Amino acid sequence: MIDIVICEELKKICPEMTLGCIQSHVDVESGSDSLWKEINNYCEVLKKEIHIEELASLPRIKDGREIYKKLGKAPGKYRLSSEALIRRILQGKGVYKINNIVDINNLISLKSKFPVGSYNIENLNSPISLIIGKKDEHYKGIGKRQINIENLPVLTDSIGSFGSPTSDSERAMITSNTSEILMCVYSFSGEIGIDKYLKCGKELLKKYANGKDIEIKIIK
Repeated sequence: MIDIVICEELKKICPEMTLGCIQSHVDVESGSDSLWKEINNYCEVLKKEIHIEELASLPRIKDGREIYKKLGKAPGKYRLSSEALIRRILQGKGVYKINNIVDINNLISLKSKFPVGSYNIENLNSPISLIIGKKDEHYKGIGKRQINIENLPVLTDSIGSFGSPTSDSERAMITSNTSEILMCVYSFSGEIGIDKYLKCGKELLKKYANGKDIEIKIIK
């Protein structure tokens, strides 16, 4: 497993900050009908279980929003990726079709309500740290313009920052050429529940992405 730590500065503000990590060799494909059936079926479950007015008060989303406020980041403007994804579904906009890895990433996020990010190991340099974004720091978001990551929790390596619980950068995005991934589950609420979804992710990667040499680790 690639070396990952959570910086003390962030732990002081969020003592429960935890990362659940999966590292795996994979085959990246356009996706499968069976995976999309699983995603769509779960989207229908969410529509029945959650009203959009209740979304911000779901425990795992609420905890993240409160930490964003403590960091000085407006959680309504910089939404957790899990909140933004579920909001799309409740608004009837559906989930973007990207590739099997991103689709699995999104399914885990939908089920767990945790933000989840997936990264191309080839474009990362060990060690990696989860830190607080620096003043005036930005990166090019996937399918977006420059994202202001100042005061966000961000994953960074010797090259720079590349991922956050809100939006990831283009540098480490999953493409058709990706052969090994790092998938991170971001929890602001400690490790309770993370192991369940890491195991879920492992099984989904085996089933839909020919996942091999899969390693799992919880970092606190």
